[in-house]
Amino acid sequence: MADIDERALEEVVTFTSDLIRIDTTNRGGGDCRERPAAEYAAGRLAGAGLEPTLLERSKGRTNVVARIEGTDPSADALLVHGHLDVVPAQAEDWTVHPFSGEIRDGVVWGRGAVDMKNMDAMILAVVRAWSRLGVRPRRDLVIAFTADEEASAEDGSGFLADRHAGLFEGCTEGISESGAFTFHDGGGREIYPIAAGERGTGWLKLTARGRAGHGSKVNHENAVTRLAAAVTRIGEHTWPLRLTPTVRAALTELAALYGIDPDFDDVDALLTKLGPAAKLVEATVRNSANPTMLNAGYKVNVIPGEAVAHVDGRYLPGGEDEFRTTLDRLTGPDVDWEFHHREVALQAPTDSLTYAQMRAAVEEFAPEGHVVPYCMSGGTDAKQFSRLGITGYGFAPLKLPEGLDYQALFHGVDERVPVEALHFGVRVLDRFLRNA
Repeated sequence: MADIDERALEEVVTFTSDLIRIDTTNRGGGDCRERPAAEYAAGRLAGAGLEPTLLERSKGRTNVVARIEGTDPSADALLVHGHLDVVPAQAEDWTVHPFSGEIRDGVVWGRGAVDMKNMDAMILAVVRAWSRLGVRPRRDLVIAFTADEEASAEDGSGFLADRHAGLFEGCTEGISESGAFTFHDGGGREIYPIAAGERGTGWLKLTARGRAGHGSKVNHENAVTRLAAAVTRIGEHTWPLRLTPTVRAALTELAALYGIDPDFDDVDALLTKLGPAAKLVEATVRNSANPTMLNAGYKVNVIPGEAVAHVDGRYLPGGEDEFRTTLDRLTGPDVDWEFHHREVALQAPTDSLTYAQMRAAVEEFAPEGHVVPYCMSGGTDAKQFSRLGITGYGFAPLKLPEGLDYQALFHGVDERVPVEALHFGVRVLDRFLRNA
């Protein structure tokens, strides 16, 4: 079977740049329009002989789904998905305009270059190359480009899972963002983490109520004081260590790589011994809750009757009950809390054939690399697709040069991706999807 062709390597760069130039900023609350990007992707899928379906829950919030028929009708289908929306970017903070898609010195610049229009472009480039080369995968592949991942996913993967489950018939596993990228440990080693889990999402609204009154009077029922005390307790809380199977597997493989005894009785000490590589797991050995927003009052000399805060909470697989109980205790009797947005934690097996095939595809093109599993600290559309019984992995391969901090580029300033990284990604993705 022919390898990926030169045209695919050219197209992945063009598609990444073109998609970046389509401003799909998601400001939340429905303020986004993915349709132009969806039409762009659908047009390139149609050019590969597929029949993409465009679907909307809300006007302009467009999703694209297409199916590639495999050679083995008895095999389970594989979902390959990427989101089309991006987080906001302020042009004055950037070296290059965030929606220029400029290619400078072998690097594609712009919002979405790593999160995740690069992966969208890789998928399109591989599918179109297969059309030219006459390639068919063994399994059916369902290709999905979604809206609204950077907010609630209600107009994207949530809508697709709840209202169009039939399009994903037969899918048992899926791949998407945040995995198989180069992590440089500072000591010459290249590590390629493949995501096999996600912490759950618990975005919280805290409400403190008290007695409104004049700012000059004694008031022991001050809503602001009550809220501030609760927020301080949450922010200062140290969550207990909890090792999930995915994180335990990650620590085991990293310890072996560094010749360290994996002492799970003192995980903090183990993380210290791992040095920079600890960044891959340190955010996922505990639940977390970080206060992020405050809102109270309307005039300096008026004590308000209500004060509100928002907290970004994340919990490990199996950790939601502990998360709830702890929040009840930390907020105390004078502050109520509720989920503003909630999604499940995920875990995928690291001993599956699919994981082994992802590992093999990376190792073929990066033989000097060390593949390890890891759990994402945040979340992806895999959460919504899990409602359909689809096990999700993070696999959007990129070979990155030392000094380019991939994780810092997510939602960061000067987001960019090297052309050579995109070429690597296309080759690895092609090899994996052929063999999956």
